[in-house]
Amino acid sequence: MESHTPENILIVRTDRIGDVVLSLPMVSVLRASFPTAQLSMLLRSYTKPLAEGYHGLDRIVLYDDLGIEKSLGRMIGELRSEKFDAVVVSYPTFRLAALMYLARIPRRIGTGYRWYSFLFNKRVYEHRKTAEKHEAEYNLSLLKSLGCNVSPVPTISLPISNEDEEGAKEIRVALNLQKGERVAVLHPGSGGSARDWGVDNFAELTRLLSNDNFQVLISGGPGESTLVDQVVRRSGNKGIPLTNIRNLKLLAAFLKSVDIFISNSTGPLHIAAAVGTPVIGLYPPILACSPVRWGPLTSKNRVFVPNANECPRCKGGACEGNECMDLITPKEVFAAVKGLVAARNVQPKVGV
Repeated sequence: MESHTPENILIVRTDRIGDVVLSLPMVSVLRASFPTAQLSMLLRSYTKPLAEGYHGLDRIVLYDDLGIEKSLGRMIGELRSEKFDAVVVSYPTFRLAALMYLARIPRRIGTGYRWYSFLFNKRVYEHRKTAEKHEAEYNLSLLKSLGCNVSPVPTISLPISNEDEEGAKEIRVALNLQKGERVAVLHPGSGGSARDWGVDNFAELTRLLSNDNFQVLISGGPGESTLVDQVVRRSGNKGIPLTNIRNLKLLAAFLKSVDIFISNSTGPLHIAAAVGTPVIGLYPPILACSPVRWGPLTSKNRVFVPNANECPRCKGGACEGNECMDLITPKEVFAAVKGLVAARNVQPKVGV
């Protein structure tokens, strides 16, 4: 008689940085529900470091090879060889749904609202675009099909290895960050995932922080070096570029060592929150991008959302640009930084 308790479970999350971080609570819930099961995640190689060493995760299967998606045949072969008996596709595509079906995984859990949802045999009917709850909660809702208790949402704590801690120390030395000085990291990009607070706003915030004796670093992901340089230049060179940390776990270790992280709604915001650093998130007044769904999972946060009705361009209608984001002023963000850093009531972290 076939057992109803899954023994080899795969979580599929092949999209972006923040999506992967907010899927990690699924591992915690599955591990609590099935202590002896083998738990794996299907990830892209770029995001793999975020899940490496995560408590309860046994294995990572890669969806790509050096950034190029593996062929359908190769991927099917790899999945079949792993003999998964359940898969949870937290954010699907047709290709992923078809892969799980063709890999003959007996229990295939995914959304019931796509045209290809017939490829899942356990379907969950929730529209994420309505942003009625957090992305992590939507991910956990999928696990109810396996009988898991999904409340409350587990906290996310990214494990940092000794090697990455040493790497973070080397970065601090290279940046000439002095022991005891306060460090703020500003991240002006979003990789196209949200409306962005403007370059001039980040530049003005850089000046305000620098004048208050913060060392200010301007970070950017792949393809954002020009944006970072613009902020640095318009700040009067008060900020220092930080664009060369490509390993995401090393980035996590470094962000753990700073005092505050400020950014648009994007993946590094969730990394900073997951290592315990206070964060400030700048969100557009768009339902699908709402902080209700995408806010940082930490109590050490402050979120800003402009009033859409005051937008000079859209006047409360459909969002057409970044003008609404300029309603958030550098001075009010600066005040929030001061409040969050003071609330920590600890010495600034150095040399993690």
